[in-house]
Amino acid sequence: MGPPLKLFKNQKYQELKQEVHRLFHLMLTLGKLLYNQSLYPQDICDDPRLIVGNISNHQLIQGRLGHKFMVPAFSCLAVQESHWTKVSPTLWELIQFLTSYKYAGIFRFRFWHFGEWTEVVIDDLLPTINGDLVFSFSTSMNEFWNALLEKAYAKLLGCYEALDGLTITDIIVDFTGTLAETVDMQKGRYTELVEEKYKLFGELYKTFTKGGLICCSIESPSQEEQEVETDWGLLKGHTYTMTDIRKIRLGERLVEVFSAEKLYMVRLRNPLGRQEWSGPWSEISEEWQQLTVTDRKNLGLVMSDDGEFWMSLEDFCRNFNKLSVCRNVNNPVFGRKELESVVGCWTVDDEPLMDRQPTQIYNNLDAFIFKCANEVNKVIMSLQQKDLRTYRRMGRPDNYIIGFELFKVEVNRKFRLHHLYIQERAGTSTYIDTRTVFLSKYLKKGNYVLVPTMFQHGRTSEFLLRIFSEVPVQLRELTLDMPKMSCWNLARGYPKVVTQITVHSAEGLEKKYANETVNPYLIIKCGKEEVRSPVQKNTVHAIFDTQAIFYRRTTDIPIIVQVWNSRKFCDQFLGQVTLDADPTDCRDLKSLYLRQKGGPTAKVKQGHISFKVISSDDLTEL
Repeated sequence: MGPPLKLFKNQKYQELKQEVHRLFHLMLTLGKLLYNQSLYPQDICDDPRLIVGNISNHQLIQGRLGHKFMVPAFSCLAVQESHWTKVSPTLWELIQFLTSYKYAGIFRFRFWHFGEWTEVVIDDLLPTINGDLVFSFSTSMNEFWNALLEKAYAKLLGCYEALDGLTITDIIVDFTGTLAETVDMQKGRYTELVEEKYKLFGELYKTFTKGGLICCSIESPSQEEQEVETDWGLLKGHTYTMTDIRKIRLGERLVEVFSAEKLYMVRLRNPLGRQEWSGPWSEISEEWQQLTVTDRKNLGLVMSDDGEFWMSLEDFCRNFNKLSVCRNVNNPVFGRKELESVVGCWTVDDEPLMDRQPTQIYNNLDAFIFKCANEVNKVIMSLQQKDLRTYRRMGRPDNYIIGFELFKVEVNRKFRLHHLYIQERAGTSTYIDTRTVFLSKYLKKGNYVLVPTMFQHGRTSEFLLRIFSEVPVQLRELTLDMPKMSCWNLARGYPKVVTQITVHSAEGLEKKYANETVNPYLIIKCGKEEVRSPVQKNTVHAIFDTQAIFYRRTTDIPIIVQVWNSRKFCDQFLGQVTLDADPTDCRDLKSLYLRQKGGPTAKVKQGHISFKVISSDDLTEL
C-alpha cells in the first residue's frame, strides 16, 4: 500500500481520460487555434513516443528558455528506476506510441509536495518557438517524457517561471520525496583527512545502495566562468550525476599493476553527454588501458552511457567542491522509521505566549523535541517553508529568510523554551531565503530541541520539519509553556519556582582498592521526581554534562545530586550534595565536596562535583 495521494485541484486522471478521449480529435484542432505557440507531439515529429529505448539512454538538452537544474535532475531521476515509477505511476503507458488508438493526450505525474504525494494531470500541448520545444528536450527528437514531466511540475508550482531559482536538491526532493543534504567538499577537507575521506565514501555507498540519488558540481566563482572547462575536462558550474560507486578488491596481478589492494571508485555522468573527465581512469588513461575487457566486467567497471566516466575517490574529492546527497528514506508502516516529520506554522497572536513570531531572543517560537539514543548519532535536520514562488504572478514576495537553532536540553524537559540564551546551543543552520535549509550533525546521546524561525516579523507561513536518523528520534512538538492549572495542582500546591541544574562532572571519586573498577552515574532528585545520567565506564573523573529541570512548590524542597557506582549485583553509593537552589543564588559554575546521606551538614566523602544551578520564580524563564 503506497502513501496517501492528494489530487492537484481535485483532477481525477481516469475520469478526465475517459472524457478527453471522446473529445481528443476536437482538442487537436482547438489547441492549435488557442495556443499558436504550442504544439502537440504529433505536430513536432513523426512517430512521437514517451520513451525511446531506456529512460537513461539519451542525453537531454536544456532548451533556449530551459531552467539550469532541470536536466541534471532528470538525469538523476533516471539512475534509480524505483523513483521514476513513483513519478510516473502508469508504466504501461510509457511504452505506448503517442499515435496509438488508445492515446487520449492526457498524462499524470506524481510529486512530493510539502510532505504529500500529489498527482498532477496535464495534456500534451507543449510550448514551442518555430516548431521547436523551448524548454528541455531529448537528443532523441521523438522522445517526450522529460518535456511532459517538466510541464506537470510547472503546473504544480504555478507556472514555468516558478522553476527559476530552484536548487537541484529542491527538484530531486519534489520528484522523489528523498531527504537532501549538501556537502561542502572543501570544508570537509576530504583530500587532507584520510579517515574523513573514507567515512564520506561509506556514507555515499550506503546512500546509493539504498536507492538514494547523488550529484556533484564544481562551483564557479563568477558568471563568466560558468561552463568553463578545467584542465581535466570537467565543466565549472555544471552538475554531474553519480551512476555507480564501488569498493573493489584487486586480484594478485592487478595489485602489482596499481600498487593497491583496493580501489575506491565512483562513476559519474554528464547529462549533456559531452566534456568527460580526461584524468586517471578516463577512457584514454593509462589506468583504463591496463585493464582487459574481462577485467572491467569482473570488477564492475563498465560504462553504459555516452557521457559516463570513472574516477578514483581521491580525484573525486580533489576536483568537486559541492556534493548533493538525497537519501531514500525507509519509513515502513510498521517498524522502525528513519525519518520523522511535522508541519508547523509561524503565526501572529496578541497573546504573548501564543505569538509564534521571532524576537531578539526568539522566545515563544514553536519548539520540537527529539531524542538521540546512541552515544553518537548522525542526524540530518531539514526545514522547508511553503514555497511562495507559486504566488509570484499574484504579486506575492519571494521566499522568507528562514533557519533554525538547535539546543541540547534537560533529560526531563516537558515544556517549551522561552529564553534561549540560557540553553546550550548545539548547532545553527544557515539563514537564507531558499525554500529549504538543513543541518547535518553528529550529536551525543540526549534530548534536543529545535526552534524554527524566520527573520521577517509579522508574517505567517507554514513550514515542514523533517529529521533523519538511523535510530528513531521520537520527534514531537512541545505545546505547553508551564505546568497546567488543575484541581490536583492547586490541592498539593502549584509550582512557584523553576530550577535547571547542569552537572558537569564528578571527580576524585572514591576507590576502595587500587584496581577497583568505578563506573559512576548520577541520580538527580527533587521530591518524588528523579533523573538518571548514563553510566561512565571505568573512571573516577567522569564528565556528565547532564541537565535536569524541576518545577517546585517551594525552595524548601531541595535538589539532591547523588553519585553511584554501577556494579553487577548491588550499586555502591559514592556521595551526594544537597542544594536549596534559591532564585537569588549565583548562576555561575560551582564545585562542592560529596557528602554522606543526611543533608548539607553530613560527613564529607571523597570526591567533588562541578555544577551550575539556575532558579527563577518566573516559570516561563527557562
